[in-house]
Amino acid sequence: MTRPTYEVMLATLGARDDVVGQGDPDDWSLEMKWDGVRALARVGQQDGRGPVSLASRNQKAQGPRYPEIVDGLGRAVRGEAVLDGEIVALDARGRPSFARLQHRINLADPREIRRAAERVPAQIFLFDLLEQDGEPLVDLPYTERRERLAALVTENESVKVPPAVEEDFDDAWRTSDELGLEGVIAKRRDSRYAVGRRTRDWIKIKHARTQEVVVGGWRPGQGRRATTVGSLLLGVGDAEGRLHYVGRVGTGFSHRDLDDLHDRLGRIARETTPFHDIPRADARDAHWVTPTLVGEVEFAEWTRDGRLRQPRWRGRREDKDPRQVRRE
Repeated sequence: MTRPTYEVMLATLGARDDVVGQGDPDDWSLEMKWDGVRALARVGQQDGRGPVSLASRNQKAQGPRYPEIVDGLGRAVRGEAVLDGEIVALDARGRPSFARLQHRINLADPREIRRAAERVPAQIFLFDLLEQDGEPLVDLPYTERRERLAALVTENESVKVPPAVEEDFDDAWRTSDELGLEGVIAKRRDSRYAVGRRTRDWIKIKHARTQEVVVGGWRPGQGRRATTVGSLLLGVGDAEGRLHYVGRVGTGFSHRDLDDLHDRLGRIARETTPFHDIPRADARDAHWVTPTLVGEVEFAEWTRDGRLRQPRWRGRREDKDPRQVRRE
């Protein structure tokens, strides 16, 4: 029997007014927004990759990279299931830290993965259930899927099911800020799981502005960074497949980031710019690359001419397809 293929449902970036004052407040369920890597888990299904498999948003296998999560899922879930969640690494205060997860996100060598798992253990926070014992659940209301998820999963050290927030929006927003979390996600209680689509049934409201970006080139630095990356030239795509230039970022990099980026960018070098519209001044001294590397930046605001103001590098996003990166 052919099994259904699932892709994650995506939330739309919004603001408080998109949730508060829009109908009955009880229409919405609130969850904290976790700062990690989205993943779909298949448990108990022999699909050629073992009884537990883990895949990122762009369908890349993640199980070998997070063996502790694979083991945890095998112990936490009874029967067959397809589950949606976020892979996270917690900091000293118990908060998901994307910077800390960067120590795990790019590894491939099994020995390095084992060592890193001891230093930076990962967990998966589950928040939706798409299929159970061969029965697709995507057309059920969100609340019913969540109830089934809570009843199905037995939590352990690597697998958690954070509960929905029992507060109104403003209280949940303050709580997320006090805890140093990324923000809040509001989900319509009666919504189905829109496979592979971004809808307004899920609204994400974030404390800081972040944007996925595609690296199209780099410029060398000065002083101690004269022989390596000084800044990355960034773009986002459009529906016609063009890469629009949105600015450059030169802060937020660790020494390890710079070494890793320099090596990776060298392997995807090209002669011509991939950007549709980069200004001549920003193209000066640029080294162009094939636009396959995706990252994420935090920034202050968008300028009138479509540039990122004060961007700061947060890290690479191997879980994202560069062809799907759009301005949020």
